[in-house]
Amino acid sequence: MRWARQRIEAAGRWMRLAAGIVGTAAIAGAAALYGAEPGGESRGGAGDKKERKIYILTDLEGASGVYKFAQTREPGPLNEQAKEYLMGDIAAVVRGLRAGGAGEILVLDGHGSQAFVPHLMEPGAKYITGLPRPGHPLWGLDESFAGLVIVGQHAMMGVADGVLCHTQSSRSENRYWYNGVESGELAQAAALAGHYGVPPILVTGDEAACREARQFFGEHCVTVAVKRGISREAAVLYPFEETRKALEEGAKQAMKMIGLAKPYRLQTPIQAKKEYLLFEGPEKKPRRVVKEGVIEDVLKLLEF
Repeated sequence: MRWARQRIEAAGRWMRLAAGIVGTAAIAGAAALYGAEPGGESRGGAGDKKERKIYILTDLEGASGVYKFAQTREPGPLNEQAKEYLMGDIAAVVRGLRAGGAGEILVLDGHGSQAFVPHLMEPGAKYITGLPRPGHPLWGLDESFAGLVIVGQHAMMGVADGVLCHTQSSRSENRYWYNGVESGELAQAAALAGHYGVPPILVTGDEAACREARQFFGEHCVTVAVKRGISREAAVLYPFEETRKALEEGAKQAMKMIGLAKPYRLQTPIQAKKEYLLFEGPEKKPRRVVKEGVIEDVLKLLEF
């Protein structure tokens, strides 16, 4: 009876993962609601399957098996292990994209302290890591890419069920609003890509991050949840065999969204607001600071 019960439980987990592969909870008129322009069809290889270039942006907090800041902030065994978890997720996504018809794939290490493990790089893609990098934050991205893929993402700061949720800095608890709408790293990355007409076609991370992606990007952005948040540092984790299978299938399905998914564009000039903690004095007592201003150039979004 035990083995039968275990098989049923495993099947149930896979069904939940499979159900999350394609986002179906799009909000009607989401582009207008979130201060974004519809943007039109994506450019750069969308019409020629052989030339479809895909840009992958990664982060560490949303990878399979990662659920506490000790895995993401400081060097050590937990951090090294978490990096390996991320590389496994990336590998599954690269395989799925290739199976779906992707040509050139460029993968950018988006984690602040960098998280790539070179000997675990999946063939069929090129990988960018190390700091500083010249130019805009998504180095190498231009109009020639057909889709943006965001792997290992987390929800914005303040989301109750968001595993390791934050926006840019988890220590100073940054929060950002663009045109009156609070936005996290998902929207920031997609807005940068939107400048080049590149649409988000796949987002992977915890269920809260996937929910956020569907709200901002709509039903044609595929989402794959690899865990479910209980609190900021507690989660229901799914077995890697199941998450990697779902990630590969989700990436394959995401290639079918090219031509359907729309770029995410912020209306300019952008009315921007930022809140963050400033630590002052010998006791480093936190004080919340509010900054407001106008951003004229989307590519300077993260300089605000």
